[in-house]
Amino acid sequence: MSLAHYTGLLLAGLARLITGAQGHWKGCPPMAEQRIYFANHQSHFDWVLIWAALPHELRAQTRPIAARDYWTSSPLKAWLTSAVFNAVYVSRTRATPDEDPLEPLLEALAAGDSVVIFPEGTRSNKGDPQAFKAGLFHLAEQFPQVKLIPTWIDNVQRVMPKGEVVPVPILCTVTFGAALSLEPGEDKRAFLERARAAVMAQRPGRSRP
Repeated sequence: MSLAHYTGLLLAGLARLITGAQGHWKGCPPMAEQRIYFANHQSHFDWVLIWAALPHELRAQTRPIAARDYWTSSPLKAWLTSAVFNAVYVSRTRATPDEDPLEPLLEALAAGDSVVIFPEGTRSNKGDPQAFKAGLFHLAEQFPQVKLIPTWIDNVQRVMPKGEVVPVPILCTVTFGAALSLEPGEDKRAFLERARAAVMAQRPGRSRP
């Protein structure tokens, strides 16, 4: 096995040790099918926690989204995200007016990969997620065959608060809900509100439809 593979196993083990990294499959089973996991966003640790909560056999085909400016700012970050996590780099600002920030995700999905995204686009410190941006709608529109899995990450903001670099041991959970899809004729606003509600419904203690 390669150094990247061993590092991935080590990081998954550390994430589970620090957080518990418990994956709760409430609305769908863990399956080797193409999926878009969309989740609330509270810290830079979010996608690591989702990745660690996935069964080992699903990690190789599941690629997290990573902000290019942050995750390529040092050789170590760039190696971890590219070699270990096989992340999809996206730009938080457009280099040119014609640049499509979704293009890297479209390419990953077209290649058959699953992806982890955060439709809020930016982190929120606590409480309900912010309004979802249009990216999830466009992905659902262009890849109707891909399962959309609402995902709630609980407690991670206490593990890696905004501005901190050292994780604090706190029990966390990742809850995966039932798949949803874009309904025929459903407009963007209605879909994004429904998707956001589906994520919030996975929060521990909330009743699910």
